[in-house]
Amino acid sequence: MSEHSAFSCALLALKNQFIDFRFDHPLEIVPNSGAPQSLSYYLYSDQLSWKVLRLDEFGIAQAWFRMTGTQYWPAFVAWYGMVHLGHYLRTGDTAELEIFLKQVDWLEKRAVVRSDESVVWTMNFDYPVCGIVEKAPWVSAHTQGFCISALVRAFRITRNPRLYQLLEGCSAVFTQDHRNGGVRIPLSEGALYTEVPGGPTPGILDGFMTALLGLYDLFVETGNPQVQRLFLDGITGLKAWLPHWDYREKWSWYGNRDYLCSPAYHCLNRLLLKVLSELTGDRQLARYAESWNPSSRSALDRVEIYLKYNWTQTLARFRNRSWRLHPAEQAALGDVPRRAAS
Repeated sequence: MSEHSAFSCALLALKNQFIDFRFDHPLEIVPNSGAPQSLSYYLYSDQLSWKVLRLDEFGIAQAWFRMTGTQYWPAFVAWYGMVHLGHYLRTGDTAELEIFLKQVDWLEKRAVVRSDESVVWTMNFDYPVCGIVEKAPWVSAHTQGFCISALVRAFRITRNPRLYQLLEGCSAVFTQDHRNGGVRIPLSEGALYTEVPGGPTPGILDGFMTALLGLYDLFVETGNPQVQRLFLDGITGLKAWLPHWDYREKWSWYGNRDYLCSPAYHCLNRLLLKVLSELTGDRQLARYAESWNPSSRSALDRVEIYLKYNWTQTLARFRNRSWRLHPAEQAALGDVPRRAAS
């Protein structure tokens, strides 16, 4: 990466942080999306910017980030597909459906069946995150959740038996410890499912909740009581750790309280939490979701959140030296712990 492009990325990040901060975000909950045979995903938007999107020659979604370059992220492939499925369900345009099915076809062909017959989708590149470097190939609860949700909806459309066969092996990684090729962080009661295996507890909230929705979809489709148990374990873990992700009943923290979430991430956290509260009927989850609603924030609260977000973001940049977080530079420096490949 050239210095010019790194400098441009830095300027863009600062613009997003200080100038483009908004309390709203174009994302909405889709009612009844968790019902049996529903084709809708839980969240939808027709106004996403897709700034990091790169399509390959076959129309498969890739994502460009400064730390990784252009890579296939299976979660991004699944999410891109489900957004277009949402477009299809609203417009009837079969071209949108074809985009979704093309992404699922890619996921089907690149599912990894392990020696224990568990099924995972791997990131096949190194990724510096949360103070460690995930070494290729690595797994993620966030990725697993998105891929499960996409395959469930594709199976409902196509009845492709291969998709169902893959789904039957998708839950095993949620039983396996995050330090040993899985995504489970065991707790005295319940569990967390981590987006960044080997990283600090509790991990990234939206990735965890995306995984829970994937497990819920899998249980609805298969009726497997073991999958239901995994989902309920995760709900127990979520309720136990929600106070850690909560900032004064006003906003959400990113990761292990690294910094306050951006408006986009906070909106995602709030809506995912609201969806889970509706699926489970849990009042604690509903209370947190409502307390995080920006519409209920006073002008003084908004100023506090804006200043706290920018202060904690700036501290995180200096603490992590984010302007240097490029894999080649990190390999040369050798100063970041490296997690062994699963």
